[in-house]
Amino acid sequence: MEGQKRRGRALRLRETGRAVGRMAPGALNSITDVPGLRVGQTTLEDDERGVYSGVTALVPEALEEARAVPAGFHMVNGYGKFVGATQLMELTELETPVLLTSTLSAFRAADALVGWVLERATAPVTSLNPVVGEINDSWLCAERRPVTEAHVRAALDGAGAGPMSMGNVGGGTGACALGFKAGIGSASRKVPLSGGPATAGVLVLANMDGDLRVAGRTVVPEDLGLERAGHTSPRGSCVVVVALDVPCAGRQLERVATRGVLALGRVGAAYSHGSGDYGLALSTRVAEAPVVLSPADLNLVFTAVLDGVEEAVVDALLAARTVRTPGGRTAHALPHEVLRD
Repeated sequence: MEGQKRRGRALRLRETGRAVGRMAPGALNSITDVPGLRVGQTTLEDDERGVYSGVTALVPEALEEARAVPAGFHMVNGYGKFVGATQLMELTELETPVLLTSTLSAFRAADALVGWVLERATAPVTSLNPVVGEINDSWLCAERRPVTEAHVRAALDGAGAGPMSMGNVGGGTGACALGFKAGIGSASRKVPLSGGPATAGVLVLANMDGDLRVAGRTVVPEDLGLERAGHTSPRGSCVVVVALDVPCAGRQLERVATRGVLALGRVGAAYSHGSGDYGLALSTRVAEAPVVLSPADLNLVFTAVLDGVEEAVVDALLAARTVRTPGGRTAHALPHEVLRD
């Protein structure tokens, strides 16, 4: 089935009586708690053809009026195809929505994103830096380039600020992480900054190798009598997107993005040779003079991001559903009993 696929409500970590960190989550405990950010997802799922892929779009509303929003980028391991990365690093600005999809669909998605933005431009555009992150979902998905321009536009046009689906959706439809079926996860934190309360939201496209660490122990599929999902040689990629509703300076956002990727180590990410591990942090607010956070406030944001990413990965695993491909491969969902025990 192609398109926006409705799903039942997934179990979340907090419903098991556990939480990560001491900060309170936002109302939805997702990146859409950050004012001024919308998320849209197109899911491609066809059990007969063995297609499991899609696209997730993160759309900062400020781009409707401003040329760019402040942003920072960090790479831990560069075995990936993060379109637009060099200009993000050089200028610490984001000019377009952010797309997350599969490896060989990234370039088609970037072209579709350029067309979508140009159609909405109110002044002549001679240069544009489309931003697209990707993960390798080829262990499950039989088609290498299943995402079309129409799928990208559906995600962008359908982006909303309300509750968002997690697990086998959007760019995470074919993702596997830490030996289990994974996908999209998200979380948020209310951050008590000295200048007033702020919200930090994270969205993780989890598709990395390693062994899951959760609830104070290591959980591997083999110990549960399950076959490990994913490539036998470490290949994957993981993308973390962080959003803040503070007009933060770009260089500080780089540091925030770094914490987003490093947080993956809390849940067992291996950061292997064959994985592209990327973090992008953006502000949904634009100001003439960006706010420079004090060291104390920056530490609070770091903590919110570290905790949020850890929880988002676990929620991605809990929301994911087992996938069995026509070719005989099975990506098992994390049994919920692991966290209910």
